[in-house]
Amino acid sequence: MARDQLHVLSALDAAKTQWYHFTAIVVAGMGFFTDAYDLFCISLVTKLLGRIYYHVDGAPKPGTLPPNISAAVNSVALCGTLLGQLFFGWLGDKLGRKRVYGMTLMLMVICSIASGLSFGKDPKSVITTLCFFRFWLGFGIGGDYPLSATIMSEYANKKTRGAFIAAVFAMQGFGILAGGLVATVVSFAFKTVFKASPYSIDPLGSTVPQADYVWRIILMVGALPAALTYYWRMKMPETARYTALVAKDAKQVAEDMSKVLQVEIVVEQEKLERLSQDKKRSFGLFSKEFVMRHGLHLLGTATTWFLVDVAYYSQNLFQKDIFSAIGWITPAQSMNALEEVYRIARAQLLIALCGTIPGYWFTVFLIDYIGRFVIQLMGFAFMTIFMFALAIPYDHWIKKENNIGFVVMYAFTFFFANFGPNSTTFVVPAEIFPARLRSTCHGISAAVGKAGAIVGAFGFLYAAQSQDRTKTDAGYPPGIGVKYSLIMLGVINFVGALFTLLVPESKGRSLEEISGETCGDDEKEAVETQRVQTDCSSRTLPLPVVETKDLQT
Repeated sequence: MARDQLHVLSALDAAKTQWYHFTAIVVAGMGFFTDAYDLFCISLVTKLLGRIYYHVDGAPKPGTLPPNISAAVNSVALCGTLLGQLFFGWLGDKLGRKRVYGMTLMLMVICSIASGLSFGKDPKSVITTLCFFRFWLGFGIGGDYPLSATIMSEYANKKTRGAFIAAVFAMQGFGILAGGLVATVVSFAFKTVFKASPYSIDPLGSTVPQADYVWRIILMVGALPAALTYYWRMKMPETARYTALVAKDAKQVAEDMSKVLQVEIVVEQEKLERLSQDKKRSFGLFSKEFVMRHGLHLLGTATTWFLVDVAYYSQNLFQKDIFSAIGWITPAQSMNALEEVYRIARAQLLIALCGTIPGYWFTVFLIDYIGRFVIQLMGFAFMTIFMFALAIPYDHWIKKENNIGFVVMYAFTFFFANFGPNSTTFVVPAEIFPARLRSTCHGISAAVGKAGAIVGAFGFLYAAQSQDRTKTDAGYPPGIGVKYSLIMLGVINFVGALFTLLVPESKGRSLEEISGETCGDDEKEAVETQRVQTDCSSRTLPLPVVETKDLQT
């Protein structure tokens, strides 16, 4: 019924897009920009770490990280992210979104800097300290997932909420792009100043001593965007939905939203107390009531996020084939250390520009028109098609004359991951659960997804090894091969499409209506609230509970 909806929340739902919406997108989005930069920049410098710390005199190829060391360096941040999503997601519902938001950002800043200051000169010391700080960096990044999504969903109006949350997530694309750009600029500057011969000519001299600064600078730059947004995160008021529905402080929510909406909000303490006494609105995460109402929803959001991340993070299997096909990566022994970093970073720029960023922004522009469900189902369907199209005629694609077709298919797979489940699995969990459990449930879904990322990035790295022991990468046992790995990924995407059927559509509905925290949504009152906010001038117009006036008068 309409009386069950707080009018301040109706005003938020009906509000036109205003400056505070864009401020929230930028502040939350810069966190995701930093997250993506920090998580993905490590792949740009792992080969350099191998050359510096694992050089073997007389070896025909440059030094590389042993498989166990490579797995640790690349996965430790993902492990930290998984735990951070669970912990900070829970904490965001207990202490408030804003209070925890600052903690995660400071952790990211400190650990970004510290990861570039890894102590010692011998390989064991450097790798140990690097892994230690990157674990805690990932822990902070993990907190950003549930908090950024929840804050944006609770600030947004219901008409454009999907686009706003997706825009925050889309900043990941720019973070990946920035990682490639920074690595390109730094490596180019160093290789221009410090000349070196290729490994095949001078194995030891191909890695200049100054190369040790390159990977440290690239990792430490990740602290900069996070530090720049700390002040603005602390200036953001707590979300109205947390303050009203969880903290139950009607006076504070009226004060905060009066500033945000530029209208005067009358305190609704009596209605808030009446709502808080309803036991149907107080069930916990492990209650029978939650399982009945939201159990299948949580299963749907968690499994689809897991499955898409298995597929999404496994796509690094193809990158060496892609980069070789377009001629940007030559054999390691034909380059010096800094040239290799430069070429890898330049290739990542290409992938980000052509496959990653466009898909994100297609989602932003279309999600509130065609809906989350359609985009996610379509994305899984097209990823399935393209995976099978790559796998079944795999012997055709690996021929040199067909490399361009392979590149195009690969780009489309990335495009439909981002214009599809990679974006929607972030958006939907921030909308469909009650306010008191929203951050926790988003954190659970994200953590299960990150487990999928670990499986995709490392499980398939072993699985995709050639069945012929003589053709496997150094240190790896034989696997099932790339072709059969692609078939498995196609099946995984198909299963993801099936689990999407468990996820409800949330387009155009208020958060309280979706989660069942109100019995209905009074559209007439929402329209009237919006009309009064838009049309009022210097006079104060009475509403049943909310009074508005032009505060600038």
